[in-house]
Amino acid sequence: MSIISRLGQDNFAKMALDAWEKSGVTPYIQQSPDDYTGAACIFIEEASGNNAIIIAPGAAAKITAADLEAQAKLITTAEVFVTQLKQPMEAALKGLEIARYADVKTILNPAPEADLPTEMLALCDYITPNETETEALTGLSVHSVEDAAKAAEVLCDMGVTTPIITLGDKGAYLHGHGLIAPFIAAAVLETTALVTRSTGGWPLHYPSGSRIPRRSKLAVQTLEFRHTRRYRALYANSQTG
Repeated sequence: MSIISRLGQDNFAKMALDAWEKSGVTPYIQQSPDDYTGAACIFIEEASGNNAIIIAPGAAAKITAADLEAQAKLITTAEVFVTQLKQPMEAALKGLEIARYADVKTILNPAPEADLPTEMLALCDYITPNETETEALTGLSVHSVEDAAKAAEVLCDMGVTTPIITLGDKGAYLHGHGLIAPFIAAAVLETTALVTRSTGGWPLHYPSGSRIPRRSKLAVQTLEFRHTRRYRALYANSQTG
């Protein structure tokens, strides 16, 4: 399992490097003394569990397409390439292009919502937007499983091979399979970490149930430390399972 990113030279960077070492993740990073390590804070509405996330990308804002090109060998020998939009769009696009050229499975978590280049969706084997991000991409509001099914069809028409629309505590809609309910023993208080963990974990298993060999699961992510009153979760570029 490997990761490409940029960090500052601060306590958050040390936390990330220590966490990766303990988890067996090989970092391919640049560290800058002039930039802070990217972070995000989650604000939760007590009554509903809905959240708002404020992101300070820091060093991750300086990830470039050239950074991805420099790691082309790493990307092309991966089983799965995962990226998102908390670093510059050009970097995510370049990573997807390199991976697709090498027939590496590609996953895009289009968060935070943004206007994507037309060709970007066609590079995605899988895309994992939430309801808000789905509406931004398709123009369709998603309030139900039926809405998700319609939006998934639109995403397919836009070039995505298999959309997976996350629906908070209801689970996720997997195109061609229907609703996948979450396996949760307790009541859901807040879904940010749930969605993050599902995006990170499911690449280890294809929808058919076949297992991806544990060779190199690669992600290009912004470093985030997510803190809430109810829990503290380290989400440090870990959407690879």
